[in-house]
Amino acid sequence: MEKKNLTVLVGISGGVDSAVCALKLKQAGYNVIGAMMKVYDGDIKTIANSCYGADKNKEIADAKAICEKIGIEFHLIDCANEFDRLVFNKFKSEYKIGRTPNPCVLCNPLIKFGAFPLLARKSGLKFDKFATGHYARIEFDKNLNKYLLKQGINQKKDQTYFLYKLTQDKLQNILFPLGNIEKEDVRAFAKENGLVVHDKTDSQDFYKGDYAEIIEAKENRGNIRHINGKVLGTHNGIFNYTIGQRKGLKIAYENPLYVIKFNLDNNEVIVGEKEYTYSNTLFAKNLSWTFYDDVPDIIHASAKIRSAGQKAECKIFIENNGARVEFLEPQNAITAGQAVVFYDGDVVLGGGTIDKAV
Repeated sequence: MEKKNLTVLVGISGGVDSAVCALKLKQAGYNVIGAMMKVYDGDIKTIANSCYGADKNKEIADAKAICEKIGIEFHLIDCANEFDRLVFNKFKSEYKIGRTPNPCVLCNPLIKFGAFPLLARKSGLKFDKFATGHYARIEFDKNLNKYLLKQGINQKKDQTYFLYKLTQDKLQNILFPLGNIEKEDVRAFAKENGLVVHDKTDSQDFYKGDYAEIIEAKENRGNIRHINGKVLGTHNGIFNYTIGQRKGLKIAYENPLYVIKFNLDNNEVIVGEKEYTYSNTLFAKNLSWTFYDDVPDIIHASAKIRSAGQKAECKIFIENNGARVEFLEPQNAITAGQAVVFYDGDVVLGGGTIDKAV
């Protein structure tokens, strides 16, 4: 099918990446429609500000202006109920039990590439493909007869960590026009084409703020205890801490201390010196495979345990409805609730949710 007969729905966020995504597709000959997700109602007190900026009305205005400049339709698709049910409620429940979830990992497969295009179709929009400004690549391998999800050429901006739940049936209908482009070239292209968002600051991955208010948690005081057993202070809620955290502990000690783990039974934050933050092994659950049809029992791969982290060589053992991941070198601050994503070179194999570190 010729490009001129293909209609692409582009997720417009109000930022430079989605703007350049839409413009490049239009210049390539596609029929382009712009649409923005509405993922919350009320003020900016939820993690949904990762999808917008500090001012939701300005983001919507910017998105409209982008579409007008490019010469494409603009639509606002209400995904608020789905976001609350599938992402925000999960985020809150995980934080309440001392885990550190990543809302972007939840939001991408369930909302951005799930409910959003589905609700767009239900609203009457007709399109063949769905595109976003993610820095990732999708390639079809004829020998394997499958779509490969690959890292973007700029690995500092690569966003495949958030996309490992995309399955073959979704990959075949997605376009990532920015996967082969450097970020500075995206901004330069936007400026050359008169897009006013060419120098707009990138949005943050997720909310920074008062988590007690966000997760509707009351103060829940407990001890901060050194791993050697000594009580060093108190905390106002485990949800205020994350594994590997150093700043904000508000305790005095002879050595720098880090959050090592949580004792949920006794409502305690366990701290210790730097060496205690390293682990060789993690257990993951809720596995999702982008690459495999039949998953081998043992996989030699590399893995990322955080979005901004580096890949590390590992061996993956599939067992007990999950995976045991053994790293060749110890990894710092493996955090329950975060994603572990597996790679073969620049190809995403799949991933899962970190359950615990050993």
